[in-house]
Amino acid sequence: MEIRGSGLFAGKGLGDAGDRVANRFILEALAQARPGDAILSEEEQDSAARLSAERVWIVDPLDGTREYREGRSDWAVHVALAIAGEAAAGAVALPALGLTLASDLPPALPPAPAGAPRMLVSRSRPAEPPVRVAQAIGAELVAMGSAGAKAMAVVRGEAEIYLHTGGQHEWDNCAPAAVAAAAGLHVSRVDGSPLAYNRADPYLPDLLICRPELAAQVLALVAEARE
Repeated sequence: MEIRGSGLFAGKGLGDAGDRVANRFILEALAQARPGDAILSEEEQDSAARLSAERVWIVDPLDGTREYREGRSDWAVHVALAIAGEAAAGAVALPALGLTLASDLPPALPPAPAGAPRMLVSRSRPAEPPVRVAQAIGAELVAMGSAGAKAMAVVRGEAEIYLHTGGQHEWDNCAPAAVAAAAGLHVSRVDGSPLAYNRADPYLPDLLICRPELAAQVLALVAEARE
């Protein structure tokens, strides 16, 4: 936030500066606090050494660089711990809102609202399967920036479904998945299988985070949409 407000950077340079400083801060803090753990960060050269580690921190220092550059609030910082391939703990910061949501103290899941559910989709490139699912259940589409911001919108009760099929990596969803699961939401791949982390290829292309009572219907409709 200080970098964005400094006026020293603009455009791509602003995004690069935010990424660089956040990444350095997080990695230095983890190295001091958990020196024996491995780290997978979007902004660092990957190392195969992490594959033999049971505990791996998965970090996205600035998720939603475009929104950060544009002065918006829908960007996030992701820090998660995967243990034996599972998202064991995580925190998602929403700095522009002054909020951090974490798996150790998740907010209570609000009551389900009346009326049509709200489904979060990408601002720039909403994929066809989520749009078709939204049409099938009469959901209202809500465009938002980063994956972390969208997932936390469901955690906070601002929407009921976050369905993504357009491609992500482990750092995009590990921390959001940990927080959402701790809050009592359904979290899975779009075929219903669990999310697995610390794999050789960190590409993890799809994700469903939603209220548990909607999960079966959404998963069935995704399967139909992808046939």
